[in-house]
Amino acid sequence: MFPAIVLAAGRSSRFGGPKALASAGGTTFIAQILQVLRHAGVDQTLVVVRPGDEAILKEVQSAGLSARSVVNPDPDRGQLSSLLAGVNAVDAAGVDGVLVMLVDMPLVTSATIRRLIQVARSSPALILRAACGGRHGHPVVFKRGAFDSLRHADPSVGARSVVHALPTEDVEVDDRGVVEDVDTPADYQRLFERDGRP
Repeated sequence: MFPAIVLAAGRSSRFGGPKALASAGGTTFIAQILQVLRHAGVDQTLVVVRPGDEAILKEVQSAGLSARSVVNPDPDRGQLSSLLAGVNAVDAAGVDGVLVMLVDMPLVTSATIRRLIQVARSSPALILRAACGGRHGHPVVFKRGAFDSLRHADPSVGARSVVHALPTEDVEVDDRGVVEDVDTPADYQRLFERDGRP
């Protein structure tokens, strides 16, 4: 089993507000991602949030898609701390790895998620990254064999050091969403306000 972990505990300082609640064609980024994960057949999804993010917690609950939230008590330690909060919350017998998604990448398709998990089941690599046009992006699958390396990684470097140290496979998909992230209002305008649709 490959549960999904959605990282939504960033400050969103460059964006000017919580990205999880940004509008994505009539829904929010987080609701869109949860819907895509459900359509991909992911049975368990965890959303990692900052302390006090009640609006995001409420949005996850109202999505009604069997997702649950976990609070990262110290999100300012970096993205790795949120990833570990998610890994530690889902790590149990029967979990083969985790599929990690970023809340600011809401255009990833269900087909991409299904493909990544399918390849992960047979690949010897411990880490698998979605790629498009030769550029790697997200989601990323970390198999159970990578969990301890993540737990011992330098928080200032993050998961990158683990990706560089362990066998990693890039899975090419026909999905620009894997390399399109929304960091700034300009990114949002480029992706979501062109003719009113992404």
